[in-house]
Amino acid sequence: MIKAIIVDDEPLALDVLQTYIEQIPEINLICRCNNAIEANDFLSKNDVDLMFLDIEMPKLGGLDFLRILNNPPFVVITTAYPNYAVEGFELNVLDYLLKPISIERFMKCVNKVRSKIELKTKALEKSQSGIEDVKNENSSEDYIFIKADKKFIRVHYSDILYIEGLKDYVIIRTKDSKIVALQTMKSLESKLPSDCFLRVHRSFIVNINYVDAIVGTTIEMKEEGKLKMIPVGKNYKNDLVEIIEKKRL
Repeated sequence: MIKAIIVDDEPLALDVLQTYIEQIPEINLICRCNNAIEANDFLSKNDVDLMFLDIEMPKLGGLDFLRILNNPPFVVITTAYPNYAVEGFELNVLDYLLKPISIERFMKCVNKVRSKIELKTKALEKSQSGIEDVKNENSSEDYIFIKADKKFIRVHYSDILYIEGLKDYVIIRTKDSKIVALQTMKSLESKLPSDCFLRVHRSFIVNINYVDAIVGTTIEMKEEGKLKMIPVGKNYKNDLVEIIEKKRL
């Protein structure tokens, strides 16, 4: 059973989504929240698989709320404003529903939710059974397989310079190539060894071993002999500072 909540300050929008959800047997609506503050409190005390989140809300908007969550559930944005789509997908939202939401569009979203949750459940089961150990720090594996161009490409961790996210795709920049794959930053990050890869921005993961310098909120590294500048997001700066403190003389 998929446990879901709705976060919206409009009673009519809450009612419409609740009506739709009640037609899906495997989704259980466990809370209706009128604002992000209420949702934050509920999430801190309960396990939630899926959150339908409005953007324009008083006090704390939906996207700002999503940025402060440490371990958010799958998120579907519901809004009347299409201009937030790119920003929403940069935050790894699962889908973006424009109001008024039709039942057909809602069902398409539900099918995507099912697929994502099934994949997450299978990955968790494999991890618990010891089958999937990609991120095991004691593992001798030094590579990952990336699906791109209708094939699985083996990429050694030591060859990866940085990874850039773009909506539902990632660009993996290696020493001598660029691989574009249909993958989210969040899912890829979970498979990378944390001792050498660090998320420094919502759109960038870097291999610490190739960082040449850090200037303010910018990372400098070389890419094909040229200087590459990578921004450091304010929500990720503390992790980078911690790495610097461990390494600096």
